[in-house]
Amino acid sequence: MDGLNIYTDGACSGNQFDANVGGWGAILEFGEHVKELHGGEVNTTNNRMELAAVIAAFRALKRGGLKIRVFTDSSYVATCFRDRWYINWRKNGWKNAKKEPVENRELWEELLALVEQNEVSFYRVKGHVNLDSAALTPAQADKLYAKFKEWNGASFTRRDFEYVTTMNNRADELANIAMDELRAEKR
Repeated sequence: MDGLNIYTDGACSGNQFDANVGGWGAILEFGEHVKELHGGEVNTTNNRMELAAVIAAFRALKRGGLKIRVFTDSSYVATCFRDRWYINWRKNGWKNAKKEPVENRELWEELLALVEQNEVSFYRVKGHVNLDSAALTPAQADKLYAKFKEWNGASFTRRDFEYVTTMNNRADELANIAMDELRAEKR
């Protein structure tokens, strides 16, 4: 897959509890060049970590004007950009369809400013899929690939799907590394 690809994942252990730990992972890939990033915070949410992963990836870019594909297992992030929720959020004074304040507004504003400097497409990936698992039947793998194409278009080959899934799993590993590092610091 050509161009700049970004693979992200966020995680939160103990989501919705005061003493939780969150982590995020991001991988930037341009040809043979790969950069892995990870970080986290305490007292956070999964959605904040999903956003933080994408923000960190864009902050790592040295310039704008790039053609970028972002692969995320966060329907929250992918759907916002694909369905352009942010247009109505801005128009409605950062209120959602229920007329409530948009959660994580400060993160969305930063991410939008970063994304708008580039030509970006967002793609959704099913998280936590182990294609190498002996428990996964060929029929189940076929269904996962079909769902990936339904979400993202038929232009993705089976090999693309397998690669994107592998990279998403690596981003998840990076998020977990960040959470482990935070837990070690708390001891």
